[in-house]
Amino acid sequence: VFCFPDPRTDPWPLVYSPVPVTLVFTSYLLMVALGPSCMQQRRRLELRAPLLAYNLAMVALSSYMFYEFLVTSVLANYSYLCQPVDYSRSELGMRMARVCWWFFFSKVIELLDTVFLILRKKQEQVTFLHVYHHGSMLFNWWSGVKYVPGGQAFFIGMLNSFVHIFMYGYYALASLGPRMRRHLWWKRYLTILQMCQFVAIAAHSSYNLFTECPFPDGFNTAVFLYILSLLALFLRFYHRTYLRGKR
Repeated sequence: VFCFPDPRTDPWPLVYSPVPVTLVFTSYLLMVALGPSCMQQRRRLELRAPLLAYNLAMVALSSYMFYEFLVTSVLANYSYLCQPVDYSRSELGMRMARVCWWFFFSKVIELLDTVFLILRKKQEQVTFLHVYHHGSMLFNWWSGVKYVPGGQAFFIGMLNSFVHIFMYGYYALASLGPRMRRHLWWKRYLTILQMCQFVAIAAHSSYNLFTECPFPDGFNTAVFLYILSLLALFLRFYHRTYLRGKR
C-alpha cells in the first residue's frame, strides 16, 4: 500500500508530482539564504496589520482542520490504536482525505512565518530548528497525502492543528506590539504544549511497530524518528531559552 499512490489524491494540486513541492522547498531555502542580505540595506518592516490578519487566518484554518479531523474520525469510528487508511470513495473517506490535503497545504502557507521574520529583520529567529521544522514538514505531509491520506495519520494532523490554534493565537497577540507583552506570559507553556504533542505522536506512532496493524510500518517508523528529532531540538530550545537564560 505504501509504495503506490492513493488514486483519490494523486491528481490533486501539489500532490500529483514531487516537482512542485520540491520547487517550493528550493525557493524557501533560497529565500532563507539570500533574504537577510537583500534586507541588509533596507529598513525593517513593521507589518503589524498583515501579521495580525495572517495569524488570525491561521487560527481560523487550524480550527477548521481540527474540527474536520475530530468530527470525521468520530463519525467514521476511528481507532486511536490502530486505524488503516480508508481507500474507498465513501463520503467519510473522501472527507478525511480532503482535510489531510488542507493540512499539507497549510504547511506551504506556514512558510510565510519565515518570510515575515526576514522582512522584519529578525534573522536571529530563523534558526536551524525553525528552517528544519518548516521545510521538512512539506515533504512529510506531501508523502502522507499521496500515500496514506487518513488512517493513523489523522491523529498527527488533529493534534498539530489543535496546538497551532494556540500558537497562532499567541502570534496574533504578539503582533499588536509591546503593549501586549505583559499578556504573553504563557509563551513558555506553549513550548511545553508543543513538546507534549511530540511525545503523544511518538507514542502513537511507535505503538503499531510492536502490534499487528494494517498501516504501513515504514510510515510509522519515519514519523517516530522525525518526531524524536523535533523533540530533541525543542528540548534544546527550551533549555537555552527558559533554563540557561534564567541562570
